[in-house]
Amino acid sequence: MTDVILPDDLRARLGALLDAEGVTGNRSLITRILQSAIALGQDRTDRLDLKIASAALSEMRDAFRLFAPLRGVPKVTIFGSARTTQADPLYGQAQNVARLLSKDGWMVVTGAGPGIMQAAAEGAGREMSIGVSIRLPFEEKANAVVAQDANLVSMKYFFTRKLMLVKESRGFVCLPGGFGTMDEMFELLTLQQTGKAEPVPIVLLDEPGGTFWHGLKTFVDGNLAAGGYISAGDLDRVLITDSVDAATREILGFWHNYDSLRWVGDQLVLRLHHEPTDAEIADLNDRFGDLLLRGRIERTEALAPERADHDAVDLPRLVLVLNQFRVGALHSLIRAINTLPSAG
Repeated sequence: MTDVILPDDLRARLGALLDAEGVTGNRSLITRILQSAIALGQDRTDRLDLKIASAALSEMRDAFRLFAPLRGVPKVTIFGSARTTQADPLYGQAQNVARLLSKDGWMVVTGAGPGIMQAAAEGAGREMSIGVSIRLPFEEKANAVVAQDANLVSMKYFFTRKLMLVKESRGFVCLPGGFGTMDEMFELLTLQQTGKAEPVPIVLLDEPGGTFWHGLKTFVDGNLAAGGYISAGDLDRVLITDSVDAATREILGFWHNYDSLRWVGDQLVLRLHHEPTDAEIADLNDRFGDLLLRGRIERTEALAPERADHDAVDLPRLVLVLNQFRVGALHSLIRAINTLPSAG
């Protein structure tokens, strides 16, 4: 990221502008946004590029305003084909998994279109649905469940839409689909593999007896893994199933004991719902010690930066120094934490 250096008098005028508009929180970040906007003008940026930057920032603001009041509600994003008809068994699968998760208090996020997106919104119901639609020249408006609803935001660009479909959710269910669904699914896997997103459960759900995702796994194992393009087992963090009940258990179970994580320097802090025993921690070290750069998995109190931010300070914690090249294996450790006897 290039730092924008502006004259002191201009910085002072920006500060006065923020004062006049009553902007008091996160002023350094707001100032940086304004500085970048001014720098775009100073750079004589092409008009088309400016339109992209302007629209993207405006769309993100709209989406942030939609999601902000709902931040404390767990959300699952459901991906799948816009072409799936109501007669297709996949339509019922999407309805049912959305219905089960919504009954457990989860809101369902979709792309707001027809097909699987509409099925998931129907299953969750209007009050538990959030739509992030895309404006296309050939596709109809948002489906009837979320159209004209307060929980709907419309995007011009796929990249801003994908950001909001992923950013706020704590679980993902992908049903069979085309290029768009594959793009969304592979981006999810990439974010998990590289550690650019926090660990989350990902379910690839098929119709009863379906082979769509097993065919994908055969390709991934036989070509990507066998060719050395990914690590063996990279797909192990994903559940492939044709069972709605299994999909629901996977999403909910991932958060049974594990709550969240935070990096403090090179230390990774895992926040839990239940205090593990000494014997359980010793067992975790025996099983997952190869993930560590040094030291051991240990019990800890909230670290200083967590206390300063009042960041879940009352939760039990484990701390470790993770080998950054093994970040993709965090799913295995989290699943083990969720099945500890102390977790109930």
